[in-house]
Amino acid sequence: MGVQREELKRGLIAVPTDGGVFLSWRIFKRETAGSSQTGLTGTDFYVYRNRERIALVKDSTNYLDPDGTAGDLYGVEPVIAGTSAGESQGAEAATARSGSAAPPVHLADGCCEPVSAWAKPWLDIPVQRPAGGVTPSGEAYVYHINDMSVGDVNGDGEYEYIVKWDPSNSHDVSHTGYTGHCLIDCYTLTGMLLWRLDMGPNIRAGAHYTQFMVFDFDGDGRAEMAVKTAPGTKMTRYAPDGSILSEAYLTLPEADLARGITHADNYVCSAADYRKHLISVFRGWREHPEVLAGRWPMTLEECFGLERKYDYPLSGQDAEALVDYYIRVYAPSRSDNNHPERFEGFIYEGPEYLTMYAGDGSERETIPYPFPRVDDGLLWGDYAMRRIEPCNRVDRFLAGVAYLDGEHPSLVMCRGYYTRTTLAAYDFRNGHFKLRWSVDSGFVPMSNPFCDDPHSGEGSDPVYGILAGQGDHSLATADVDGDGRQEIIYGAACIDDDGSLLYSSYDYLPDGRRAKLGHGDSMHVAKIDPDLPGYQIFNVFEGAKAAPFGYALRDAATGEVLHRRDETGRDLGKFGFYAETDLGRCMIGDIAPDRRGLQVWVNEVYTCKGERLDIKAPSTNQAIRWAADLTTQVIDGPDYIDGPHRGVVNDPCHGVHLDPEGTLTNNGTKGNPCLVADIFGDFREELLLRLEDDSAIRIYTNTELTSHKLYTLMDDIMYRTGIAWQNNCYNQTGYTSFYYASDMDFSEVPTGEEEEGLS
Repeated sequence: MGVQREELKRGLIAVPTDGGVFLSWRIFKRETAGSSQTGLTGTDFYVYRNRERIALVKDSTNYLDPDGTAGDLYGVEPVIAGTSAGESQGAEAATARSGSAAPPVHLADGCCEPVSAWAKPWLDIPVQRPAGGVTPSGEAYVYHINDMSVGDVNGDGEYEYIVKWDPSNSHDVSHTGYTGHCLIDCYTLTGMLLWRLDMGPNIRAGAHYTQFMVFDFDGDGRAEMAVKTAPGTKMTRYAPDGSILSEAYLTLPEADLARGITHADNYVCSAADYRKHLISVFRGWREHPEVLAGRWPMTLEECFGLERKYDYPLSGQDAEALVDYYIRVYAPSRSDNNHPERFEGFIYEGPEYLTMYAGDGSERETIPYPFPRVDDGLLWGDYAMRRIEPCNRVDRFLAGVAYLDGEHPSLVMCRGYYTRTTLAAYDFRNGHFKLRWSVDSGFVPMSNPFCDDPHSGEGSDPVYGILAGQGDHSLATADVDGDGRQEIIYGAACIDDDGSLLYSSYDYLPDGRRAKLGHGDSMHVAKIDPDLPGYQIFNVFEGAKAAPFGYALRDAATGEVLHRRDETGRDLGKFGFYAETDLGRCMIGDIAPDRRGLQVWVNEVYTCKGERLDIKAPSTNQAIRWAADLTTQVIDGPDYIDGPHRGVVNDPCHGVHLDPEGTLTNNGTKGNPCLVADIFGDFREELLLRLEDDSAIRIYTNTELTSHKLYTLMDDIMYRTGIAWQNNCYNQTGYTSFYYASDMDFSEVPTGEEEEGLS
């Protein structure tokens, strides 16, 4: 049967340049069969202008027409073994008629749909900016375009564009305050709005709450969208003329209907609500399972370091007194940043769901979210650290797409990574979710939930407990063990395709103690060293003095830290560096094309062998495969980091490639574009940014001719799943299953003539 892939059209674009009209189009993996020194071989292409053949292109999938004008129409036609589809069909038709030789080629046959040149060197997708609003605290907010994804939602072979709108008061999960609703739109390339999903009041807006996975999960040729939902989530579908086709809230499960749950329910807390909530928790202290089991103190006074004063179970008056002490005295004594009296805008109770929406916006199925929150974060360690942050660790969500059986995509939904870690994998077939497996580290045991260090401990589960605290702000999917099925790389840990634990990485601190590598803000999984088998992982870790490494290069198959080598092969020790502070983020890429392999950097640049290079470390915001020579570029480099984040494409070798005016990146210092992906044209990635006024999404493509020939990166399963999970939290770069760099050996790139696999 082979691996399920999208059935895309040619993706031809025509872009005006100073030298003429630049053309770029897709070649698919199935059309390749072999390699040369500069690219893949197999299918060539005829280029047409106004239905007249003007060129045969063999060594790339781009062409510059110096005589092109804005009014011209262009098409391309595949040529296999010297014969185009049109010529082959013409010959067959002539033979059927008279047995005579083929007539002149019929230029329409075999060609893609003709396209005209863009009006500008970029393309704008107009969008419909939602109206802002006012929070219960009186704060006004407006909407900004944020993360994006792509998918062919109607099966026409062209991508549609799924756009998340964040209110200007969206918050990090650790920050208090009300937010506006999170919204998700679906647009065609021309800006037609197909549907808008209002996540409702019970999904908080921010980077950690709503990861939306867009993929053809059921194999029907049309992409779906899976997303975490709640009561109040509503879908609006639109007709081509902009009128409303339908408005519908999601389907509440029968069990919730029986409990009286309605879409009018609002679980967003005020400061007064939170105080009442604490009173309820304190009154029920003696009945908490951890207290009953003897793992937590029997009294709250002991938790707070006080002499016992009250009888248990607490009366309402005594519970209020203890809550007042906690809010006014205990919490501020832990940190000046603790202000529980201002805690508002969070959702710590109420139902949570997982919903699959069809490409047309209709609901396919809604089920309970696989791992309930259980509480407001007390068990998750949200009250235990110096900074008390209810609803923080408990509401850290990730999601991904992985080919767990090697042929079909599965949905992976996750909750938690600082302490308790949970993952659930689903197949979606015949309109229904089917659980493939689930993983749960269990809660990290604490001796005092109001004063402990849950980050360093292991979870209560005897098998998966060592997963606790190992996750990042993103995940990755790759076939790390070479069995033809993808694994989920969850920060410093890895879950095998069957849900078993492949590894959870530990190492040694300078004093000899063994410790988990722990949580980090950034991770990259790719063929970093082409001379090593499989994939490598470059992580940064934020544990500072409590972590064995500030950053490290690891073997993706085992999780072990690799060793640095000099030019003679001499072992220079582990490719991991201890750090006493959080180093932020990291990046990889081919920024020194005279050196073998990809380079890795945080504050300093190293080769994949571990040699330090005298190169100023570029930005770690996000990478893009932009250049014609297959080197790597970064977005919003060091020269621009303190100014407006416009999504500047640059690298140490070439300098600035693109300085887009009138655009902005997202997420503050993260400097993320809306999306970086190979959405059309040749194999190089496009850059999608929001305009400053949020009236449109601007798409930039590189119009520099390249002499390399490579199939669309979207035909590479590892890359395609990476584009799906790019919108996770701190957006990360996705990578191909093969080594991609200026020194790549094209004979090692899997082609269509080879056995079908996950590449």
